[in-house]
Amino acid sequence: MTATDAHRTINAVFRIESPRLIAGLTRIVRDVGLAEELAQDALVAALERWPESGVPDNPGAWLMATAKHRAIDLLRRGKRVERKHEELGHEIELQQETAAPDLEAAIDDDVGDDLLRLVFISCHPVLSTEARVALTLRLLGGLTTEEIARAFLVPEPTVAQRIVRAKRTLAEARVPFEVPRGAELAERLSSVLQVIYLVFNEGYAATAGDDWMRPALCEDALRLGRILAELVPQEPEVHGLVALMEIQASRLRARTGPSGEPILLLDQNRARWDHVLIRRGLAALARAEALGGARGPYALQAAIAACHARAHTAEETDWARIAALYGALVQLMPSPVVELNRAVAVSMAFGPAAGLEVADALLSEPSLQGYHLLPSVRGDLLAKLGCFDEARAELERAASLTRNARERALLLERAAACARGSATS
Repeated sequence: MTATDAHRTINAVFRIESPRLIAGLTRIVRDVGLAEELAQDALVAALERWPESGVPDNPGAWLMATAKHRAIDLLRRGKRVERKHEELGHEIELQQETAAPDLEAAIDDDVGDDLLRLVFISCHPVLSTEARVALTLRLLGGLTTEEIARAFLVPEPTVAQRIVRAKRTLAEARVPFEVPRGAELAERLSSVLQVIYLVFNEGYAATAGDDWMRPALCEDALRLGRILAELVPQEPEVHGLVALMEIQASRLRARTGPSGEPILLLDQNRARWDHVLIRRGLAALARAEALGGARGPYALQAAIAACHARAHTAEETDWARIAALYGALVQLMPSPVVELNRAVAVSMAFGPAAGLEVADALLSEPSLQGYHLLPSVRGDLLAKLGCFDEARAELERAASLTRNARERALLLERAAACARGSATS
């Protein structure tokens, strides 16, 4: 194996194993930043040794053993222990007395519980949404600072600062490395799901840049969702979110043409949908429903996605059911964006005039004044009603508001079609 091959293998292994390493180490040292440093130390050791000795049979176990020894050495060194004592006070002192002799055994405890704690600490409410996303992708997604910066089109130093500040905030707030319970669990779980879906959505429909999608972000979010579903199998909304992401991810290959141009849902070649992901999504939705109780927002959105997935052709889509599901979603989670989506469903089920009435009710909504999809939807509905001049103006306005180059090109193309329709009418 060449050094290049070895480095590629090491990076791939580390990306898979790093969440487990950091989770186990955080339980030992009670500091997520320090745990990440120790995991990085293990990575450096692998980069030094594996190109010469070869990749071990169980590289994940090798990394864990190396990181474990570094953690034990660290906690046994007097100055570092004293510093940790100063930082963490009597709690760590007591922990040191009782846990130090059993460190090796302790780090081999149930890794699943550690991962779950790491999920909750990465999405803690003391952090801003941007910080939660960056820290989650860093600690659980195994992405580098450069990769996160590239994915969200922000400068790398900005992401680096967010991660540093996030770790410092967690340390200063002395956020416990534990899974919340009772009402706090529901609240914190909601934040975790929000972060994961935010990551997925940025991959599914990029807010800015030259590409309409960033599939790698979808894959990272889906992987995090699947891990979470294994860790908390009794939470229906977790399965609902996984179902939603699985079904939406099934369309990724069909969402763009050969040149990267967007292809809208009804125009997609459904033979290109990934039916394995659809089956996984429908199974996850069934698990959410089997757990009982009222559907939450993610399960409802998954049910909407399932309506599209079950239709063999665009014409077979059950739009009346989709409109009803959006109605239930609006009741559960009032939002102008959800209402705008309901307008589209209503138009497909009951005609463009009915949909336009719903969309027009949103014109005075302050939060949608700079949102490109409101004029986009209105432009589409006006075109269907034969109002081509108004439709063209709305689509051009939508194009001026979007920050995504591919989407802008599509909107301008539709506006030009309206201009041609106006000329021939």
